[in-house]
Amino acid sequence: MRLGSIGVRNVARNKFRTLLTVLGVAVAILAFVLVRTVLTSWTAAADHAAKDRVATRHKVSFVMSLPYKYVQEIENIPGVSLAMHANWFGAKDPNNEQDFFATIAVDEQKMFQMYDEIEVPPEQREAWLQDRRGALVGDVLAKKRGWKVGDRITLRGTIFPGDWQFNIAGIYTTTRRSIDRSTLWFHYDYLNEWVGQNRPRYKDQIGWVMARIDDPSQAAAISHAIDEHFSDRDIQTLSMSERALNTSFLGMVSAVLKALDIVSVVILVIMILILGNTIAMGVRERTHEYGVMRAIGFSPKHLARFVYGEALVTGLLGGALGLLLAYPFVNQVVGRFLEENMGGLFPYFRVDPGTALAAIVLAGVLGLLAAALPAYQASKLDVVTSLRKVG
Repeated sequence: MRLGSIGVRNVARNKFRTLLTVLGVAVAILAFVLVRTVLTSWTAAADHAAKDRVATRHKVSFVMSLPYKYVQEIENIPGVSLAMHANWFGAKDPNNEQDFFATIAVDEQKMFQMYDEIEVPPEQREAWLQDRRGALVGDVLAKKRGWKVGDRITLRGTIFPGDWQFNIAGIYTTTRRSIDRSTLWFHYDYLNEWVGQNRPRYKDQIGWVMARIDDPSQAAAISHAIDEHFSDRDIQTLSMSERALNTSFLGMVSAVLKALDIVSVVILVIMILILGNTIAMGVRERTHEYGVMRAIGFSPKHLARFVYGEALVTGLLGGALGLLLAYPFVNQVVGRFLEENMGGLFPYFRVDPGTALAAIVLAGVLGLLAAALPAYQASKLDVVTSLRKVG
């Protein structure tokens, strides 16, 4: 019998205690995977942002508007191939005003050139382009609301008050995680016409400008050129890559992200304590056995291997069980809920393969770390004293 197999067999010596330990490790791994998935999903929009898009907003604040004429001027800057304006609308469904989803007015003629990752059936795309009140909605939002192509819906404006009528002209999917699938896009002209009638001084104002650039490596230089172009204007700009723009939103919740990082570490510490306690109890119970083994020729390093083997197997069993529980729970339960209800923050909530690999590796490594002290104690047992000990 190999030395390693003896250590592995020790796992089943006390089945009930081992089962509880494995379950404890599994819960810790499940919690770790959930927390790390929150972090990776929260930053998915930044991590998967297009490298060839630059965003321009008001220099002071994102909520302040820019003149419509800036769009054409940005498009004329060397290195920029396309510029498209957009405006935050901020409407709610009167049937459920507590449920948030993004509503954005855009230049429909440039929409699909700018966001080529948005996929819409050709006939729906054409219907949206032709309908002034047409709305393009993400598949997640459409499924949640029960909206279908051809439906007529009414949204209640917040920034722009009143009841707004929209026709669901198309339902889109995406090929990149940077785009929220719970957004409603509609024609800027529809919004601007209302503003001209009700708030004339704000007519032809836009929220921000997205620009597609020819060379992604020149994003910083082009952003600087855009800002320099408007540096002597009354309304100045701040330009950045799409990734930087998305990251700036995350800056507002940086304290939350740091807290979650700390929580993930605390979870791992708890797992070490659970494993360490179980392994230490096993070593104490088998003190007499270890004394017999030393007496018949086993060396101290052999005893340490037995302890490490038991800890490694227990940790890996708990890690594997935790991952088996994490995939359906995180992806199908938590993920589905967040994508449907908080798509702006979590456009894609799934367990990342890197997180899964880290979880199973950490389960094994931390199992070995938890066994370090019990293994050392086992290797230092005095033969005579150990033989005298009954249990």
